[in-house]
Amino acid sequence: MKSKNNLLEQIKTLPHFSKNTIYQLGKQLGLEDSTVNTYISRFLRYKDIYRLKNGLYISADFFDKNKNDISYLFYLANIIRTPSYISSWAALQYYNLAMEAIHSITCVTPKVTREYQTKAGNFAYQSINKELFSEFSLVKGKFDFFIASPAKALFDLLYFRTKQFRGLSLENIKTLITELRIDLDEMSKEEQEKFYSMINTYCHE
Repeated sequence: MKSKNNLLEQIKTLPHFSKNTIYQLGKQLGLEDSTVNTYISRFLRYKDIYRLKNGLYISADFFDKNKNDISYLFYLANIIRTPSYISSWAALQYYNLAMEAIHSITCVTPKVTREYQTKAGNFAYQSINKELFSEFSLVKGKFDFFIASPAKALFDLLYFRTKQFRGLSLENIKTLITELRIDLDEMSKEEQEKFYSMINTYCHE
């Protein structure tokens, strides 16, 4: 029982951990992998830890202490599916360009589209061509995360919403932005120019 508690105390300090990490910590406590597997099952049953996906976990204690920090949720979003970056509504809200309530954190990835419903929230991953997997940067802080630029976040949102801007003119796009209540005036002139430069490739008057 003491070793189980010691193991739990150690993983409580980690922002996330894999099953292999738990095995390594178990070895330091002199535990067999089979015993660690039993402990993992108990931790899950008693909600001491939450599963993000197969083999990837967070501790309930660490999550409760950091769940109101958006950078932690963005950090987890990057970890669950790699490579990926925060985009669309989640990024637009981060930049104070949209007020829509978000029910999941949307990310963009060159991998296949996938969604994960977890205790930490819902994480949606939209697949994009590798040449469009760009215009994002690393935000460093307590929790580091990759996020699209304001221009790319808006581009991605519209790209998926309109099925790659099929049959839409620039005026159609401007109307859609207004309908979605996105405050383009709050975006810097430089970012607005980047945005229009990106969509000019797809939209025709």
